[in-house]
Amino acid sequence: MLTGIQIAVIGGDARQLEIIRKLTELDAKLSLIGFEQLDHAFTGAVKEKIDEVEFSNKDVLILPVPGTGLDGQIETIFSNEKVYLLKEMLMETPPHCTVYSGISNSYLNSITKQANRRLVQLFERNDVAIYNSIPTVEGTIMMAIQHTDITIHGSNIMILGLGRTGMSLARTFYALGAKVKVGARKTEHFARITEMGLTPFHLDELEVEVRDTDICINTVPHLIVTASVISKMPVHTLIIDLASKPGGTDFRYAEKRGVKALLAPGLPGIVAPKTAGQILANVLSQLIKDNM
Repeated sequence: MLTGIQIAVIGGDARQLEIIRKLTELDAKLSLIGFEQLDHAFTGAVKEKIDEVEFSNKDVLILPVPGTGLDGQIETIFSNEKVYLLKEMLMETPPHCTVYSGISNSYLNSITKQANRRLVQLFERNDVAIYNSIPTVEGTIMMAIQHTDITIHGSNIMILGLGRTGMSLARTFYALGAKVKVGARKTEHFARITEMGLTPFHLDELEVEVRDTDICINTVPHLIVTASVISKMPVHTLIIDLASKPGGTDFRYAEKRGVKALLAPGLPGIVAPKTAGQILANVLSQLIKDNM
């Protein structure tokens, strides 16, 4: 139980509703910021505006998966008001206050460091990333079906990166009958790709390997699908970029060449927000218990 724990949930999408539900069931006391348009009421949770929050008694701050923008603004789909997290707000919190976010950036890293508050990035955890790969793969399959006129079975699928999501993608598309090759850099990844019965290639050879690709799925969080790479693709190639914004694709050049390129970060929150929210809620509740 989390009886007596003071938690501020600041902004977010439908995934946050599962977090709120779980934490209220565990008897935590919640302040909900950026939820005034939410019709549902949760026992033990009070809707507040950011300037009304008493940060001095908060044990935990929970941010949306994207964290904050580089200006401190927090995504709030249940509110029309702009919500910003400032260093001064963190400074008001007790020294033991922990900030939880899906991912971080230079702004959030900076203000938590200046305020000397602990920041936990949930998506850096193996368990969260592996669980999240399940709805990510399902959403990717959905996009592949919607935006092509061929079957996945028999198609040439290229997956860039063999991280936790890349591995789940490779395994699933192969199981659907696709011809899958995976780009990586580490020798242990080449060994794993081969063990899985797939075709490995070094990412330095991307321009050569991309020539017969029907669907290119990127998980690498930096620019890798460059204009030069796109120029070597068949025009019918579909690019699905799963990396966090701004993605790893030159979308401007893709549009210029007529190659369809879709940026799709945060697929779990789009295609399966309830499941994705439950994943985060279960991990968060255990982390809060362990740290109190």
